[in-house]
Amino acid sequence: MTNDTHSARAAEPVGPYPHAKRVGQLLFLSGIGPRKRGSREIPGVSLRADGQIAFYDLEAQFRSMCDNLRAVLEDAGSDWTRIVDVTTFLTNMAGDFAIYNKLYAEYFAGAGKPNPTRTTIEINKLPTPIAIEMKVIATIG
Repeated sequence: MTNDTHSARAAEPVGPYPHAKRVGQLLFLSGIGPRKRGSREIPGVSLRADGQIAFYDLEAQFRSMCDNLRAVLEDAGSDWTRIVDVTTFLTNMAGDFAIYNKLYAEYFAGAGKPNPTRTTIEINKLPTPIAIEMKVIATIG
């Protein structure tokens, strides 16, 4: 059994795919970034006239991304504590990994937090002018 989830609270996907897909008791989230729903606003990002990133604040992006992730999880019948695997895409591993790791520990490690397995990958570019995107797998029920 598979069910698609389209969250009314998280930023819209940038392509023709669902926010998440449930297969049995597993929930697979598509890559989710920090954009705000219903707009082109990206917290922590300043763009040049040509649309390229002039400046970004990874912490602001990370926190907004996690808000989107939480909304999708809840709208699909899961929650933050049920995350079992995280894959993160960073566009600047050398410059952002220490900040990312600190924030990751705040959100994912420690008492009462999911402590999932993790893979972090540096990529050249994401489909929108963001510096981070995350996809997760969680359980339901």
